[in-house]
Amino acid sequence: MTTIDYIVLVVYFLAMAGIGLWCMKKVKHQEDLFLGGRTFGKLFQTFAAFGAGTGANDPVNVGRNTYTSGFSGIWSVLFWLLVTPFYWISAVWYRRMRHLTLGDWFVERYESRGLGAAYAAFGIIFYMLFLSVAFTAVSKVCEPLIFKGVVTDSPLQYYLLPIIGLVVIVYGVLGGLRAAYWTDLIQGVFIILLSVLLIPFGLSLLVENFGDPQNEGFLAGFRILHEQLPATAFELHGGEFPLYYIFCIFILNLTGIVVQPHFIATGGGSAKTEHAARVGLVLGNFLKRFCTVGWALTGLIMLALLSVDPEIGRDPDKVWGLAAVKLLGPAGIGLVGLMVACLLAALMSSADCYMLVASALVVRNCYAAYLDPDASEARYLLIGRLVGVLVIAGAICLSLSNYNVFEQLKNAWEITVVFAAPFWIGMFWRRATRKGAWVTVIFSSLVFFILPIALPAVFPGLRDNQEYAKMTPEVRQTTVRLASPADVARRDLSIKLYDEVEPARKSGKRPASLKAGEKFEVTKLVPVSSVFWKGGLKPVDDDQKMVVVAEEDSDDGGRIVYSRYEEGTSFRGSGFFNFDFIFYDAIGVDLGNLSREAVQALRVPLKVTIPFLVMIIASLLTRPNRKEALDRFYVKMKTPTEPVPEDDLEALELSYADPQRYDHKKLFPDSSFEFQRPGKTDIAGFLVSCLGVVGVILLALWVASIGA
Repeated sequence: MTTIDYIVLVVYFLAMAGIGLWCMKKVKHQEDLFLGGRTFGKLFQTFAAFGAGTGANDPVNVGRNTYTSGFSGIWSVLFWLLVTPFYWISAVWYRRMRHLTLGDWFVERYESRGLGAAYAAFGIIFYMLFLSVAFTAVSKVCEPLIFKGVVTDSPLQYYLLPIIGLVVIVYGVLGGLRAAYWTDLIQGVFIILLSVLLIPFGLSLLVENFGDPQNEGFLAGFRILHEQLPATAFELHGGEFPLYYIFCIFILNLTGIVVQPHFIATGGGSAKTEHAARVGLVLGNFLKRFCTVGWALTGLIMLALLSVDPEIGRDPDKVWGLAAVKLLGPAGIGLVGLMVACLLAALMSSADCYMLVASALVVRNCYAAYLDPDASEARYLLIGRLVGVLVIAGAICLSLSNYNVFEQLKNAWEITVVFAAPFWIGMFWRRATRKGAWVTVIFSSLVFFILPIALPAVFPGLRDNQEYAKMTPEVRQTTVRLASPADVARRDLSIKLYDEVEPARKSGKRPASLKAGEKFEVTKLVPVSSVFWKGGLKPVDDDQKMVVVAEEDSDDGGRIVYSRYEEGTSFRGSGFFNFDFIFYDAIGVDLGNLSREAVQALRVPLKVTIPFLVMIIASLLTRPNRKEALDRFYVKMKTPTEPVPEDDLEALELSYADPQRYDHKKLFPDSSFEFQRPGKTDIAGFLVSCLGVVGVILLALWVASIGA
């Protein structure tokens, strides 16, 4: 980076901190700090939803997976696309809750302060996990941006992450949600810029390297991109992202995203009106989906340009960083610094919101509920700011201890199932009980998260139990086609990396050289994957070999070979124990003959369905909650909000005086179910959002076909 790049960064940091100091003067009460006084319209809600839902890990993940898997890598972030239409419905819920935290909602619905405190603990863990992903992504990308040629184990992250965290703390802790929303508006522009900045530079370089720059413009880069890459690189699904896996993750996200703590703010709770909540949440998320297409295109361009780069070969997470150095650095006008600022914007726009919501949870559902319910507003604000600092510090520590983006992300995805069933069922079924919610939370935590860690620690022999040594087969799919220039570049890189390995550590044969247009075998390898052990399986005897167990013809004219270790091989498991797969084994599912993607997909049905069944059964077996409290809760959730607080309070008093005020809108009259008949606005908005989903998919297909 040059001096002008650092100047761009310093100006950016000072601007964000200045906004925090300016907004601090407006923070007088908890509602000001945590929800900005519920005064935000469509524009702010749009960029708040966009900023909170877009982390620095998103372009990193898409760029990485597109580089390694082709255009189908877009699904590493596009999983949430199918959930977006449901936001049109859920946004109203968060506004009608009229709470500062989702913990308050659990307290009110189940008449349990303890459940609110448990949700607060969940929120802190969730945010530390989620923010650690973003911090790790930023650090990995910024390594080659700041220091060219730096290696993966660079200590850069040990001072870069604290600096980023400090800036977030300054404007987020001091200025509250109002500062976060102002910065999200600014940072949203930076994130959009991030999504498209590298594309014209990359296309121009494609023309310069492989085309006729004298007679062709940068748009010719699309044609050259298809010339350089095989057709399989432009497929929208397949490989690591088959359709059934995409569907399973959609169901998991739909189930769990409603209990992500920040939805009380960005999901609509901070909006001035219900319509602003809806429009902001849906548009903000569609904005992210369009950006995702840009990230995927950038990944393809980098695949064509940087196939020979050994640093990406060692760590594909650095695609963005190295792309910025090679494409933007030569201009010398501060564009590399601008790219760093864009990545920081993606991180900070998420971090500020998460930090504030976590602070609200601790203040409202722990400190005020149990320690000092009569504290002054000044004391609550102080405690909230201190908690915000601790959340950021904890996330940085987690990032430094587990420096792996995708593994951190998967942990954050799944933890939401702990509270998903009590939320969904409690929202629509009067018979859901406090004890039922507690049983579900404890059961889900124990079975899905505690036992997988505890069982191997308590019973070390479990790792050597061959009953749990099942693994998916190794799959080698070989096809014959003409070598593209990118194929040649990757082969040259493989040869280079092989030659760099010390002679004593070499394994296998040296890859053969390759020429463009030459027929060659393309082998896609899906390595074995353990079913029961998250850390995998290793043969006790290192000399054990794999043998071919089956062969078949593939659809594209090649061969698919399935390999396994020799019969009688003993294994030892590592990492967490996938306790939930005991169920599949017990009912006779042939786990050892499933694909790796199928095993990953099978993790979803149990995590989604079992907590709901436990919640229903436990509620039916326990005493119902008080009718008076239920009447008050459900009529409040049916009462439309008013933008003026006094008018809203008046509307609530009318509803409390007549709990059956909206019963004529019930979908199932005279039942314990509280589903409401959808109105015209509900249906129209949902259908338009579904069309938006189709539009994003068509856009992705069109972008992948340009120049073909």
